[in-house]
Amino acid sequence: MLLIETGMRKGEATALQWTDIDLKNGRIDINKSLDFQPDKPEEIFGDPKTYRSTRTITIRQSVINDLKFHQKYQNQNKLALKDHYNHELNLVLCRNDGGHMPKSSLFNAFERILKRAGIPRIPIHSLRHTHAVLLLEAGDDIKYIQKRLGHGSMQITSDVYAHISDKIESDSLSRFDDHMNKINE
Repeated sequence: MLLIETGMRKGEATALQWTDIDLKNGRIDINKSLDFQPDKPEEIFGDPKTYRSTRTITIRQSVINDLKFHQKYQNQNKLALKDHYNHELNLVLCRNDGGHMPKSSLFNAFERILKRAGIPRIPIHSLRHTHAVLLLEAGDDIKYIQKRLGHGSMQITSDVYAHISDKIESDSLSRFDDHMNKINE
């Protein structure tokens, strides 16, 4: 849910700490990436993919509500496990003991969701693409999408996403048709 709602890369989402999320104002600071196989435990967090990948994005109220629910669930685990909970990581997406989620767990959970929904296997990165297409279909500006996804240039965003949706073309043609009809009146 978090990946499709935000367009974050998997490493960005798994590196999210509660201090990166402002539930009151509906904002997420994306400022690091998780190294799934660090050489040393203290090297678990790394820099985002590019310098433009560091960004703040807004989230919908439904995502805020889901995150609050998830936070309550985590707090129950913290109370139950006490000193056996990995408090110092403060991760949003983690194992029940607060430890970081291995890449295989993330991929396996995603595959189980797809299987239950009857959707063929797709890469988890497809959720990022889906997010961008949904934004385009909603009529969002390509510059906004570029900043939200943390792309280095608008050209990258345009090249990857602008041709994807038939709905975008249909809506655009409909708006153009309405505009031309008003001009010709």
